[in-house]
Amino acid sequence: MSSQRISPAVATAFSSAAYGALLVCVTGFVSLWTDSPVLGSSHISVVPAMLAGVVAVLAFAGMLLRSLRDARPKYPAAALVALVSGLAHIVSLWMLAVAFGEGAVAATAAVGASVTGWASLSFVLVAAVCAWSGVALRRTRADRPRWPWERRDDE
Repeated sequence: MSSQRISPAVATAFSSAAYGALLVCVTGFVSLWTDSPVLGSSHISVVPAMLAGVVAVLAFAGMLLRSLRDARPKYPAAALVALVSGLAHIVSLWMLAVAFGEGAVAATAAVGASVTGWASLSFVLVAAVCAWSGVALRRTRADRPRWPWERRDDE
């Protein structure tokens, strides 16, 4: 087995891609299941909401990369990454809605609906799972899968 660990950049890239994909999946399925819009508010357009999701993924990647620079990062760092990602989503949602001309009242209503509904919770929970996975990728000495006859050489 190799003694090298996965680099922080690779672990961050895999975890961030998973975070973005799971955000789309989770918000889509929960929206379909509850028959409610993702934001719970029809006052703002979809563009600021999508861009706020992109900002959340970028904040996730930045915080996770910073957390994974240690040789053996700690798992509680995943909670901080998740909270920063959720906060980045809320703040950027409000700022982008105002910047796209939706108005401060509509932006505040959208943020309120996100926080009191399921959207913000899903952003934080998915970020926690993906950040924990990124820490696990970095901490372990994982190697490619091997067939039993390939393992005999390691002994």
